[in-house]
Amino acid sequence: MALDIGSWDLACKFNNTDHHTELNGTDRLIVRRGQAFTINLLLNSGTYQPGYSQINITAETGPDPQQQYGTRAVFNLSSEVDSSCWSAAVSSPPGESVCLSICAAPDAPIGHYTLTLDERIQIQFILLFNPWCPHDVVYMDSEEKLAEYVLAQDGIIFRGDAGYPVPLAWNFGQFEEGILDACFRILDMNPKYRRNPAKDCSGRRNVIYVTRVLSAMINSNDQDSGVLEGCWRESFDGGVSPMSWRGSVQILRTWDSSSCLPVRYGQCWVFAAVACTVARALGIPCRVVTNYYSAHDTNSNLLIERYVNEKGEVDHSSTRDMIWNYHCWVESWMSRSDLPPGFDGWQASDPTPQEKSEGVFCCGPVPVRAIKEGELTLKYDAPFVFAEVNADLVYFLKSKDGNTRKINYDQKVGQKISTKSVGRDEREDITHLYKYPEGSEDERRVFEKANHQNKLLQEKQNTGLNITIKLSSGIRKGCDFDVFAIVCNGTAEEKKCRLVFASRAVSYNGVIGRECGFKDLLNVELPPGGERKVPLRLNYSKYCNNLTEDNLIRLGALLIDYSTRDAMMAMRDIVLDDPEIKIRILGEPKENRKLAAELTIQNPLPEALQSCCFTIEGANLTGGDSITHTLDSSIEPGQEAKAKIYFTPTQSGLRKLLVDFNSDKLGHVRGYRNVIIGK
Repeated sequence: MALDIGSWDLACKFNNTDHHTELNGTDRLIVRRGQAFTINLLLNSGTYQPGYSQINITAETGPDPQQQYGTRAVFNLSSEVDSSCWSAAVSSPPGESVCLSICAAPDAPIGHYTLTLDERIQIQFILLFNPWCPHDVVYMDSEEKLAEYVLAQDGIIFRGDAGYPVPLAWNFGQFEEGILDACFRILDMNPKYRRNPAKDCSGRRNVIYVTRVLSAMINSNDQDSGVLEGCWRESFDGGVSPMSWRGSVQILRTWDSSSCLPVRYGQCWVFAAVACTVARALGIPCRVVTNYYSAHDTNSNLLIERYVNEKGEVDHSSTRDMIWNYHCWVESWMSRSDLPPGFDGWQASDPTPQEKSEGVFCCGPVPVRAIKEGELTLKYDAPFVFAEVNADLVYFLKSKDGNTRKINYDQKVGQKISTKSVGRDEREDITHLYKYPEGSEDERRVFEKANHQNKLLQEKQNTGLNITIKLSSGIRKGCDFDVFAIVCNGTAEEKKCRLVFASRAVSYNGVIGRECGFKDLLNVELPPGGERKVPLRLNYSKYCNNLTEDNLIRLGALLIDYSTRDAMMAMRDIVLDDPEIKIRILGEPKENRKLAAELTIQNPLPEALQSCCFTIEGANLTGGDSITHTLDSSIEPGQEAKAKIYFTPTQSGLRKLLVDFNSDKLGHVRGYRNVIIGK
């Protein structure tokens, strides 16, 4: 017999808290699949009688719900909830009110649902992936890791250089107002949905499908209403520099409020960070990963070839292949029932538009273990990711007469692969998840499997000459400093050589900029066993206007042996340190209590800073917005810029306050402070 239901209570606060979605708010029901939630029904008349009373229930998602696609489920009351399928049971004793427990199948499509009771009462709710549910493919069995990879609203992304990784704090903000709706709108704007909405909504049960859609939709290269437009030019006309973003919230809100026009501009760490925000919002454990000396192999031959003339100038015109100082992508946690056993766990996907996959600018997901094992036939895009961490970099010296000769140069692609540590702000090195130790039998086995012939045939040359680059201490932006080329003759005979020692500004994606200092010594004489230290002075007056926002200078030393024509090369990148932003929190950090951030930075340059401003932002600290304070006057050399900015925290817990100082000469300087907000 049907129940005479008069009213109902969705118990949003209780359910959302139980399903780890309460930070999205408690004004609507947001639950996870494979886990029961409760609805309280108040009857107009009669009472609930076990075994006699009945409720017919339908759950539907998408524009054309069908049972065969998994977007429609019809079920009745059972004696108890079954977490392996759509089910419902009454968990209260007989009476005038009924506590109805409902559980979505652990493989149900995520999305907006309508729950219909007895064909007349309709209830709306949102269903997400459930990494707390052992039956869900995104299940992760560590509360500490779930706190980091699903619930953490801020984190650290590593930039800089392999020799000097630079941490960048980021506000993922996946629980800020409007972000979850923007994430579902991304799914609804993807071309697969627009071509066949019913099939696309059915595909949302599959985390592999969803991850692949997100990889394509975070970028906009396919003219598909994607979130971000990339820009690697020197100017960012028509948009803002990627360095100006402190988090994902403003990007997603801008995209959502501007009719899904791509937001300008992003570069790799921005694409990866936004993808991480969306994945975590939908319930997929996710982290941002940085690969130093990352290869972009456009022709899939696992070989990046570079030609250098006798002045040490690199010719980039012959190939689109690149070596990036670093490149960021994301890893998402899931099981892979579509692949042979052993490839569950972290899966790499890359939303930065580089090459097309199945006709679309996307990459992955591919098991990280498949990359380590050289299993290049496994889905998706294993050869491209394998090349990013394993391609061989070869330099050739091109003489004036057109002859070429291989340069003795040893720099490995795929170094210090990094991500934020669980529960700490330190860097975790995960290179071992992608590669076996260099020179090991396992490495050789993987190269044989991947048919990496260049690596297999490689023999280390020993000419007896050696060149390295050393740095002086205390290098920072604004000062003049020396760098040194150290040339050693390990042979038993005297050597006469040419040494070209050059420095140029470089962007993080490997694009060489203008010269910062140059020296060409045509007659370097080295006695047997001798060593020579050659300095190169880098003056601020010369490099100041040549630097990009990446603060990188590339040093290159090319040594040519006149007697043998052998060539050796050393290369090293300098990260010029920005000054530190000092951050003091004034007041007692508590929920809904006004605080002040006192901000100070010293001008390290020998010239005044103009157009100065501080900006702060933080998840649950600044209301999902950024707060800016513009300084009225210029900041003279050695002088401090100061500001006090007020903000009101809305949630307790450990939070990151992100600070940006911007000026005409320094560009964007970043800092952050961890703040524990009490209740």
